[in-house]
Amino acid sequence: MEPPTKTQQEHRIGKRKDGSLYIYEDRDLKEARLKLRHALNKIEHECLDGKIRLTVKWLFPRGNHPDGEYKPTKPDTDNLNKMLKDEMTYTGFWKDDAQVVSEIIEKFWAEHPGIFVNIEEIV
Repeated sequence: MEPPTKTQQEHRIGKRKDGSLYIYEDRDLKEARLKLRHALNKIEHECLDGKIRLTVKWLFPRGNHPDGEYKPTKPDTDNLNKMLKDEMTYTGFWKDDAQVVSEIIEKFWAEHPGIFVNIEEIV
């Protein structure tokens, strides 16, 4: 799948009639979250309960960039991984994303876009 470019940090702030503020997800952010959830639900997995090392490679459509070149532009890796980890918690890859004690996150331009994830339990 082509990785979503919307990230968890792109919540919107609304204002109620009484002047109080609230946070919400716009349609694009909801679609990005559901896209990740749908893809994760297709993967057979067990719920891990130990310490976890997570490696994620985000591959974005390369356009005019060389295949495999690092992508030094937005979205930021930490923002990309936040929503992914939240959805991996929601879909039961682990009990709590606090279990992730080691992360390697990279983003590239690629001929074949996608998100490659490796999870290993650390003993």
